[in-house]
Amino acid sequence: MKKLFAAMLALSTLTALTGPVEAQMTSGRQRQSTPLQADEAQKKKAAEKAEKEYQDAMKKTQGQGDAQTVVDPWANMRAVDGSQPKR
Repeated sequence: MKKLFAAMLALSTLTALTGPVEAQMTSGRQRQSTPLQADEAQKKKAAEKAEKEYQDAMKKTQGQGDAQTVVDPWANMRAVDGSQPKR
C-alpha cells in the first residue's frame, strides 16, 4: 500500500511539474519564437532584400557606360598646353 501511494504521489508530482511546460508548447509541438529570434529573422530578411536590390541595381547599370570614355580626375591639376600646373 505504501509503494502504491508513493508511486501515485510521484506520478502526480511529475504531472504537476510538466503541465506548465506543456502549456507553453504550440499545438504542433513546435516552440514559439522568442522576440529576439523574431528580430533576428526580420534583420536577416531585410539584409537579403537589400542585397537583392543591390544586385538588381548592379545588373541595370552594367553596360550603360561608354567603354571608350576615360575620366582623368587630375586633368584640372595638369598643364595641358605645357605651362605651369595650377596650384
